Amino acid sequence: MSKKMNSVDVEKKTADDGFPSNSLPLRHNLKLAYLFSLLITLLTAGASIAGLLYSNYIYPTVELQQTFLPNDIVNLFIGLPILLVSMWLAWRGKLIGLLFWPGALFYGLYNYIVYLFAMPFNVMFLFYLVIVTLSIYTTIGLVASIDGVAVKQRLNGRVPERAAGAVLAVLGSLFALRVIAEMVGSLSNQTPIGRTELALLVADFIISAAFIVGGVLLWRTQALGYVCGTGLLFQLSMLFIGLIIILLLQPFLTDAPFAPVDVIVVFAMGLICFIPFALFLRGVIKS
Repeated sequence: MSKKMNSVDVEKKTADDGFPSNSLPLRHNLKLAYLFSLLITLLTAGASIAGLLYSNYIYPTVELQQTFLPNDIVNLFIGLPILLVSMWLAWRGKLIGLLFWPGALFYGLYNYIVYLFAMPFNVMFLFYLVIVTLSIYTTIGLVASIDGVAVKQRLNGRVPERAAGAVLAVLGSLFALRVIAEMVGSLSNQTPIGRTELALLVADFIISAAFIVGGVLLWRTQALGYVCGTGLLFQLSMLFIGLIIILLLQPFLTDAPFAPVDVIVVFAMGLICFIPFALFLRGVIKS
């Protein structure tokens, strides 16, 4: 009873502070989460626009341009909108916005981990470092502010917990196995891994751990699994969509040839995530 009253008190205090929550299951005020998330959007917009306008300076090699020029556009037209829309929905007291919000932050974190490790040391390195640091801090703080028990009460039986948890855990394991295979292959063949590829492997290994842990928690119907599961499914779906757009944009922005087989393969892999995500989304909306 006391936990319920505390949650109600937090919601009332949040509304009184000018940050409406309606019936959102919160433990703490979200002032800092809103502030830092807005700062992340500004830094992301600045870094992406700078990358597009000054690509020859920021991306001095052909490999970097092929990788990051399309990604800058995806950051502007996917990364920023999903974060801002999630924040807006949470502001309006929508549970779906609150649960999407960590996933949107995690989407940007994944991208800028790659930037951070792949880019040469120049003036933009500070941008990437600040974005990554703020994203980590804000994601952890936001998840800690959500009342997982209340979220579980709303979603339990309304979403495909075990199916979605299994998808996250399996895909996370596949990401991790790919990273391990690449590293072992490089060591056994004594062939160095390119800096951009190494940065991508680091980012994949980090998100694979999150997918495995989040998937297992969701499969076991743990409270934290419900909080993280929606965001992770959202983030993974957006990653597949973003990758497809990058593959479509590369021939127009760089000298990279169009790879239709890669687009089909990524889309087919994405379906493994899109379907449970759609079912999960329907359950969250109904709740």
